[in-house]
Amino acid sequence: MSTAAPKRLAFYAPMKSPRHPVPSGDREMGRNLIDIIAAAGAEVDLVTELKIFDKIGDAVLQTRLRDKAAQEVSRLCAEMPPVDLWVTYHNYYKAPDLIGPQVAQARGIPYVQIESTRASKRLTGPWAGFAQSAHDAADASAVIFYLTANDLITLERDKHARQTLINLPPFLPSAALPAASTLDGPMLSVGMMRQGDKLASYQIIADSLAGLQGDWQLHIAGDGPARPEIEALMAPYGNRVTFLGQLSRPELIRAYEQASLFFWPGVNEAFGMVYLEAQSHGLPVVAQDRPGMRDILAPGEYPDVSLGAEALRARLQLLLSAPDLGQKLGCEARKMIALNHLAPAASARFWSAVTPLFEDSR
Repeated sequence: MSTAAPKRLAFYAPMKSPRHPVPSGDREMGRNLIDIIAAAGAEVDLVTELKIFDKIGDAVLQTRLRDKAAQEVSRLCAEMPPVDLWVTYHNYYKAPDLIGPQVAQARGIPYVQIESTRASKRLTGPWAGFAQSAHDAADASAVIFYLTANDLITLERDKHARQTLINLPPFLPSAALPAASTLDGPMLSVGMMRQGDKLASYQIIADSLAGLQGDWQLHIAGDGPARPEIEALMAPYGNRVTFLGQLSRPELIRAYEQASLFFWPGVNEAFGMVYLEAQSHGLPVVAQDRPGMRDILAPGEYPDVSLGAEALRARLQLLLSAPDLGQKLGCEARKMIALNHLAPAASARFWSAVTPLFEDSR
């Protein structure tokens, strides 16, 4: 950071606070962003934890959330300590930033977003008002950091005239690679156990295991309300499948260090931090070819979604029978993570993009 004095930044995540008690990819990413911003010597304030999230398109809820947001805007304009920049993480039609643009304008400070998405098709229907607010917030952003090429498509299409779009590859919150896996343990899957996309991924896993040959074992790390359904899906495989439950960070690291490969289909994953973690330990990954994950998976063979469980089973069978191939793919994955997906690179990219804004705002 080339500015003369340390900066103070306001941080906000409308969908899920970095302090939320329930773990998730959004919570971890929010925490990691705060860390890479602070790594340059800046002070980062989580100025509000107001959750703005409408999962089902509820007009009454949206009105109530707008009222709460207006109260927060008034409070922050009056009480927030002086800051040099406002940063909002994850602005989209279900969780628009209804606070940051107004406070930044009132305070005369630059406003930027990280992982913002635009959804023109949502400008009609039950989320129409929230979708418009997400667009308006994106328009107010001097810089939008996008994490994947898939997000760039609509950001570029609807880009505000004076706006800069900067790639910020998803990253791990460490400066160095962790220990490499021994690659001689069970297969490993890691995912929250809830309805929707996560359960759909577990269904694909269960289908892929059918007919898998050899003395294989699968460990599953994760927990949640859909665990009974997932246990039922895996019941036909008996003690070949072990449920580890929700693991602490040290426990999860040990699971990565002992696994032979990482298996997660990735249904509708924006990108998936677990893929970065697994690859940092040198695990070969078995996943489907899906848009968000193409930015964070090492080059390799990932079956098309249309090929279903059979193609994933064939990939698992190949890696189980060819440990040298798994070791080669794992080494390549570690090199990719070291080059593009660790905290120092992310911090440098963030500050190189926002530092000029301080001069512009004088």
